[in-house]
Amino acid sequence: MNVASFAPLAVALPFLGAAIAFVLIRHPRAQRRVSLGTLSLTLTLEVWVLAVVWNSGPVAVQLGGWAPPFGIVMVADQFSSLLLVVSSAVSLAVLAYASGQGAADGEESGPVSVFHPTYLILVAGVSNAFLAGDLFNLYVGFEILLTASYVLMTLGGTGSRIRAGITYVVVSVVSSLLFLIAIAMIYGATGTVNLADLAIKLGALDPGTQQLLHVLLLVAFGIKAAVFPLSFWLPDSYPTAPAPVTAVFAGLLTKVGVYAIIRTETLLFPTDDFNDVLLWVALLTMLVGILGALAQTDIKRMLSFTLVSHIGYMIFGVALSSVLGLAATIFYVIHHITIQTSLFMVTGLIERRGGTSAITRLGGLAKLSPILAVLYFIPAMNLAGIPPFSGFLGKLGLLQAGVANGSPLAYALVVGGVVASLLTLLVMARVWNRVFWRSTADAENPDPVLLASAPVAAGGRSMSALRTSKHVNATEGRFAGENEIPILPKMMVYSTMGLVALGLAMSVFAGPLFEFSQQAAEGMLARTPYIEAVLGSGVGAP
Repeated sequence: MNVASFAPLAVALPFLGAAIAFVLIRHPRAQRRVSLGTLSLTLTLEVWVLAVVWNSGPVAVQLGGWAPPFGIVMVADQFSSLLLVVSSAVSLAVLAYASGQGAADGEESGPVSVFHPTYLILVAGVSNAFLAGDLFNLYVGFEILLTASYVLMTLGGTGSRIRAGITYVVVSVVSSLLFLIAIAMIYGATGTVNLADLAIKLGALDPGTQQLLHVLLLVAFGIKAAVFPLSFWLPDSYPTAPAPVTAVFAGLLTKVGVYAIIRTETLLFPTDDFNDVLLWVALLTMLVGILGALAQTDIKRMLSFTLVSHIGYMIFGVALSSVLGLAATIFYVIHHITIQTSLFMVTGLIERRGGTSAITRLGGLAKLSPILAVLYFIPAMNLAGIPPFSGFLGKLGLLQAGVANGSPLAYALVVGGVVASLLTLLVMARVWNRVFWRSTADAENPDPVLLASAPVAAGGRSMSALRTSKHVNATEGRFAGENEIPILPKMMVYSTMGLVALGLAMSVFAGPLFEFSQQAAEGMLARTPYIEAVLGSGVGAP
């Protein structure tokens, strides 16, 4: 049996791990071991599947013995397999980060007891969305994400988290409702929801019907991907969650929406009817997002706006409808999952070390914690697109694809991409200068944690008398503990270092990774390999 036929285990294993973790709800240490072991096993399996798919092409697995297009089918091609590996690697790093935080804070009961099973269910939902071979199973993946993410976002039950969670749920339900309406209309028009079957049958519909279905799917997925003007909910929702939750949300959840856009645009609607609209959306998403980031004084909100901005780069590549544009998008999605997550993890460490994530109240962290400065600087420059990092290489590929397109709108996107990149560098540099480079004495109303850590006060006196600081409680979003300066837990630091190292590895091995992205793009634009993997040989793209 082909190893790739075990791809559904990428969904089944996290569900099984969640069940075991829930049984161990009174044993936090055992929960952590089960969760970490489950994700490690899942990642190993996915690397194996990726290696097979890389050489053999897409593989479809029919569940329940029902032949397509009637049964549930899961499809592992180069793009979905690569996303599975990267998402599980990032999820494992964030889980190790959260486990280190929980162990350091002595969380033995309360809301933290449901964190591990809920987190594994979230991972299962992400994997299910990436492997879904039909629209309804993709919808199920989104709903699994919605349920698990709401629980994670509201851990601790603080007022701000409940309000943000309600906004998040309402927006997500609206998106899901639009998606469900589109599925019903597609099924009524074609008699199927299987993606490969739809790739053949949608072309026979009336052009007006096709456009209506296309718009419904784009709006539904655009909300989940947080493209402008459907991104209003994200900056107010993500920053309120605990640091590990914010990190995994920023890295993965919007990329599931981007994945759905890429899959439907290449497989179901290969025409260029809405390419100009998508180019305008990409341009506005880039610029509005980064301008919003410039106005922020909190690192988490600033990163949330940069997240929105860089979704625009991905939509840019999709709208170009070329092999180079799609390959650069795939490369950039993989890069951004890793870099954005690592930056939010670093922000959690900054908040723990300095007592706050407000830029105005921080200073002197480069001297107080040099390792923290390095961990911020590398992914920050990567996100800004400084050569020779992967962020520069991904943006360069997108700009080259825009120039190759040659249309005035594509050139406008090239200029907009350069401007957004420069403004990203400005935002990242501002955080560096204020949080790490300036002295603690220059900060406005610095937190006692930061003052207690400073070797010398503004007036030259030792601040040891102020050592009544505290450490961040990840569950409640408040501070606990007394009479000690917070020491960054080793597991939190090591997991962050691992993810930063993964981002550097993407820069070192950018050549093979971009080549693989190009192969994946060629296969998706051709459509035939995917369709034949599901429906059988000889059934090519129309």
